[in-house]
Amino acid sequence: MLMRLSHDLGLYFYDVLVARFDLWAAFGVLAQLVFGARFIVQWIASEKAEKSVIPMGFWFLSIAGGLMTMVYGFARRDIVIILPQMLSIFIYIRNLMLIAKDKRRKAEADLPT
Repeated sequence: MLMRLSHDLGLYFYDVLVARFDLWAAFGVLAQLVFGARFIVQWIASEKAEKSVIPMGFWFLSIAGGLMTMVYGFARRDIVIILPQMLSIFIYIRNLMLIAKDKRRKAEADLPT
């Protein structure tokens, strides 16, 4: 039984990693690496600040990785990837809009009257 499972797993991973691996799969992997890099950026910024922070780079990597993943979903014609990415990208952009709005508000408050 273990021999059969080992053989089947080997065939599965060969199929996924070799037989079906193409340029779009490579792009999808790259998209996930870009998307995942945002957590490294957030971790480094938090370590420097010695508290939990979300830097602007986090949101830009979120948008870039989300767009790349959505393109991958369109290329693969996979609605399970496309729909959540569309919503997520909207949320990331909205966060940047809120950050910009807050900065404008603070800048206006600092102006002499």
